[in-house]
Amino acid sequence: MNTALSRRGFVRWRTAIFAIFAASGLSIATWASRVPSIKADLGIENSQIGLMLLAMGVASILGLSASSVIIARFGTRTGMLGAMIVFAAGVALIGIGTNLAPSVAVVLVGLALFGFGNGSVDVMMNVEGAAIETQSSKTLLPLFHAFFSVGTVLGAGLGALAASLEINVFTHTAVVTALIVVVAFVAHANVPVHVGADAPQTHADAPRPAWRTRLAASLSAWREPRTYALGVVMLGMAFAEGGANDWLALGVSEDHGGGDALGATALMVFSVAMTVVRVVGGPLVDRFGRVATLRVLAVTATAGIVLFILAPTLPLVFVGAALWGMGASLGFPLGMSAAADDPARAAARVSAAATIGYVAFLCGPPVLGFISDQIGLLNTLYIVVALVVASGLASGAARPTAGSTVGVGRRVEHG
Repeated sequence: MNTALSRRGFVRWRTAIFAIFAASGLSIATWASRVPSIKADLGIENSQIGLMLLAMGVASILGLSASSVIIARFGTRTGMLGAMIVFAAGVALIGIGTNLAPSVAVVLVGLALFGFGNGSVDVMMNVEGAAIETQSSKTLLPLFHAFFSVGTVLGAGLGALAASLEINVFTHTAVVTALIVVVAFVAHANVPVHVGADAPQTHADAPRPAWRTRLAASLSAWREPRTYALGVVMLGMAFAEGGANDWLALGVSEDHGGGDALGATALMVFSVAMTVVRVVGGPLVDRFGRVATLRVLAVTATAGIVLFILAPTLPLVFVGAALWGMGASLGFPLGMSAAADDPARAAARVSAAATIGYVAFLCGPPVLGFISDQIGLLNTLYIVVALVVASGLASGAARPTAGSTVGVGRRVEHG
């Protein structure tokens, strides 16, 4: 790590990555909050919305996979700027294709750019966050992910406000696009050169190997068993988070008979619980260690989902939603943190593990939807329970590697 970085420079670097996490969450919630308006303005059916989601999901996975190539060629600092410009352009095209030049094809292109850019920046911002953890010797990725959650809450709120004021999607997305572009350039100016995964040396002026050599090294992460074990940790929790985002409100509204308003409120309870645990998660991990924290949260998530499924009354359903959110909160960020234990291999390992987790996050909810048509939504959620249990069983893979000062806990982690 660059030992010449001043305290002020470190704070600016950390703040820049906080802003990028929040901007990513804001962009995702902007799209999600305006889906009803987009559907109505374009006169399309749910099946076409499903195709749009599929296009975005495939593009996101491609972006995740390409991130290691981008980092090897350009570094995280430049790579994040480029990826944010790409997903900002995608957000703008979604608005253009909805109102200015109505076209399903234009919206699809926008969603593809949006998904690719967000997938790429997700790996890079987590690599930078892990580098900041190493610099500070504290667990900080949960807090970074809390800022992502804050961004989604802000985006959902702005979307609801825009819809209530009958502001069209083009105007809404144009404002959000401008905000993302401003964040991208301001953050780029405050992320130090040769700090993070694009320069893992201890001296800023040390020569780096050719980018093709770094690319070959990055692909080697897929040959490491630990990558797949961390992928299981992240897969289970990503499935739990994605499943809740897409199906929790519907489960409350229809299966528990709570209606649309209580369904939305239950999702808010889930999101707030997740955000709170992410805010306080770092100190918990530093006290008890990654493995113990992940196991306790897997038990919490399992109990919450089972309670949500079986609860005979709506108050207990809300308790289940809160426990579900708390339990699912740290699996993804701690998996990212564990993958980045070795700064020299952080980009490759984070990219590989994140790809596994994001396949679940993006593709899991639609699969749950198809299965729920056959056996009912609440019964389908038992699949999520099984995956969360698998995540807890695999959590030993998150044990810090030799030399890591992050996520160890104040006592040595066992088993």
